[in-house]
Amino acid sequence: MEGRALTDASSRLSNALADRYTIERELGAGGMATVYLAHDVRHDRKVALKVLRPELSAILGGERFLAEIKTTANLQHPHILSLFDSGEADGLVFYVMPYVEGESLRDRLTRDKQLPVEDAVRIAREVADALDYAHQHGIVHRDIKPENILLHGGHAQVADFGIALAAARSEGGARMTETGMSLGTPHYMSPEQAMGEREITPKADIYALGCVLYEMLTGEPPFTGPTAQAIVARVMTEQPRALTLQRHTIPPHVEAAVQTALEKLPADRFASAAQFAEALEGRGRGDWGTEGRTRSARLGPAVPRSRRPVVARLALAAPWVVAIAAVAALAWSRVRDASRSGATWNYITLGDTTQLLANAPALALSPDGATLVFRQLTLNGRLWVKRRGELNATPIPGTERSTNPVISPDGEWIAFLADGRLRKVRTEGGAVVTLADSASIGGFGGAAWLDDGTLVYVPPSLSSLRRVSAAGGPSTVVLLDSLLGGLGAGMPTPLPGARGVLFQGCSSGCITMGVHVLDLRTGTHKLLFADVAQAWYLPSGHLLYVRRDGVALVAPFDLGRLEVSGTAVPVLEDVLVTNGFAQLAWSASGSLIYMRGGGATAENTVVRVGRSGGAEPIDPSWVGLFSALALSPDGHRMAVGAGASVGGLNVWIKQLERGPFTRLTFGGRDRRPAWSPDGRRVAFVRDTANTSIVVARPVDGSGPDLEMARLDRQVQEVAWSRGGRWLLLRTDNATAGNGDLVGVRTTGDTTPVPLVFSPFTELHPALSPDERWLAYASNESGTFEVYVRPFPNTGGGRWQVSNGGGNSPVWSSSARELFYLDAANRVVAVQVAAGSSFAVTGSRPLFDASNFLVDAFHTSFDVTPDGRSFVFIAPQAPGPLAGTQPIVQVDNWFADMRARLRQ
Repeated sequence: MEGRALTDASSRLSNALADRYTIERELGAGGMATVYLAHDVRHDRKVALKVLRPELSAILGGERFLAEIKTTANLQHPHILSLFDSGEADGLVFYVMPYVEGESLRDRLTRDKQLPVEDAVRIAREVADALDYAHQHGIVHRDIKPENILLHGGHAQVADFGIALAAARSEGGARMTETGMSLGTPHYMSPEQAMGEREITPKADIYALGCVLYEMLTGEPPFTGPTAQAIVARVMTEQPRALTLQRHTIPPHVEAAVQTALEKLPADRFASAAQFAEALEGRGRGDWGTEGRTRSARLGPAVPRSRRPVVARLALAAPWVVAIAAVAALAWSRVRDASRSGATWNYITLGDTTQLLANAPALALSPDGATLVFRQLTLNGRLWVKRRGELNATPIPGTERSTNPVISPDGEWIAFLADGRLRKVRTEGGAVVTLADSASIGGFGGAAWLDDGTLVYVPPSLSSLRRVSAAGGPSTVVLLDSLLGGLGAGMPTPLPGARGVLFQGCSSGCITMGVHVLDLRTGTHKLLFADVAQAWYLPSGHLLYVRRDGVALVAPFDLGRLEVSGTAVPVLEDVLVTNGFAQLAWSASGSLIYMRGGGATAENTVVRVGRSGGAEPIDPSWVGLFSALALSPDGHRMAVGAGASVGGLNVWIKQLERGPFTRLTFGGRDRRPAWSPDGRRVAFVRDTANTSIVVARPVDGSGPDLEMARLDRQVQEVAWSRGGRWLLLRTDNATAGNGDLVGVRTTGDTTPVPLVFSPFTELHPALSPDERWLAYASNESGTFEVYVRPFPNTGGGRWQVSNGGGNSPVWSSSARELFYLDAANRVVAVQVAAGSSFAVTGSRPLFDASNFLVDAFHTSFDVTPDGRSFVFIAPQAPGPLAGTQPIVQVDNWFADMRARLRQ
């Protein structure tokens, strides 16, 4: 849907501006705008035409934004990109700048990682010169970052001057953070910006330029983290690591200049950008003389920053420590205000059960708020019922391997997913009834129980929505996969009167996500919120939704028009969000239960699992936000994808068992690693603006990146054949978004070769070690099954390996076994006969993998070279006492919500 929306916007703009600009193609998209290459008809020149995101235009107010941006039109400087034009056309706010033939600083950093010291200093001085000029004219940029620094002939030009200022001053600037948007970028945001200070001075730009120079010299910004909140916390409380400890060739005066620019207090930074530029030259006033005196000399004997007196460090950090304490005070004030409104907040225990499943939807609350249903985290975990007033919970027989519980509107039944089926059982227990034989395996899928006695659920393909009677019977499609445009559908929740459902639309791997609303009368849907995990309709006429950072908000909702009709207000913090969904449940009576956990920052670990199912961590000290893994051919190293989302995804190398964990890529858009047969390189998918490329990088850093494949659509998975002659790619279909399989030779003719192209979705390509057989998963039968075809002549036959559901095929190194995950999330071992034709001679399940992280879109595990064990990503082991994240119960929560809406 995202690509389609961009096409519609460019088409609208082209028609409205036909007499002035001709749009040629999209160049890229950012948090605030989409940029197009256009031809200026009147002046016969190429220009960059930027269009504000429609939702941002609605928040800011187009006229006010354009009035503010005009204040920057008179900035004329050799290192500032001019503003040619601005206006509004067909409801779209746009502004026009020169088109620079070259690249951005971000592009160069992505390619080179670190710049030569002289290049980095020169670029920083040119940007400082531009900033000083703008500051003298009363303009603060507010969003200095590598993306906004263009390089033409190696020289810097600063773009988007005044855009952030115009956004901040326009009528909706104060509301941006309430809707999940913000001004500035966390990695380069000064402490005062992070704290939301109203008056931002030129010293904020000096701080941001210091961050950019730090990244040019070391390969990454001074402070990084899995979420914006984590980065801001480090910005406010930590000191950046010394530059010369990371790169000894950096001159002392350059490090001293960067340190001064990065001071927490604006008063401790340079008085002007011009002073910063002078310091980078090793000259200037006072202590910045040409005799080589540095800031360290000014402080007396050189003392490493980490060894400064504790009192001094605390004094320096005190304002930001106070800021963090203010967050705790805010939490206390909310509890206090809640008590005034009549709401009560308590931590609850689940009695004699041990752990609650945290990596799949596991909570449901009855309409009267008296019954909590949850899924316990154990092998073959089942559903449990905890009733108000009872100390212990009781299990529900027949609900093994279940996820995604939901309670019927009358409170009598529980629907859930298990073994790839949609089932129901009475809340007091009894016979389990199957409603649909072909449903999602669990986790990302789910079901919504409507008040007309039907359920809308997610089928195994995750690319459509179906509806079935709560009494059973045939199901019907209510949302076609062709309308989703390649997104997966999950987490449906009902609207009253069976008006529609809210659901999450998620890209492959949930790199991008958002909440959509499906109109059950028309079968159409539209995006409501971007970068939001889940949403529910409340009886008050509001939507409750949870962002990926764990902040919950409510916004008024027009049920007739299916549109958000007002400003969102934050109501909860620290809601646990994992794998794209929130652990939260509420009741019509006003009770609310949620797990605390700080948003999408739940870390995981990698475990080795024996053929009998016993699991142990690869390295108990090794945890992170892991999303993919691949064992090296010799089994001694592991490549992992790590990071929270686009902009933070990179590939790392882990030396097994307890060896170092080193970073291989730095671009923030690298994922899904695959090893070369000799173990010397790792290939990975690198996302670009509208497509992907496959890049190979030497593990030891001994050579440049090698582009292996470039297609006209997104690449989602890559596998490297054991003989090294082929790359196997899984793509998003260019039109409908369904996955197809493509082969690319690594030498000679590298033209992509179609392997399996169909109207269905093909996933998880795996080539046998002898390069004779291609295994993959397809939903051509209505549910995903594992198939095998001859290779490379894939049209020469087809054999179905799994029966009743299967995905994620992985070959053993001997090619005598093929492993896959069945519908119950069990690892199944298939014995394969050797010879000129393919034959299955035996099959048996090995162990249940439900307690590991299974990604429906990508292969979720690997097998060791000896075939005796497997590696999976697993939720981080719980502590010895608590066993899980805290669970909070709020009674009379609607009263608390109304009190917040009145503030």
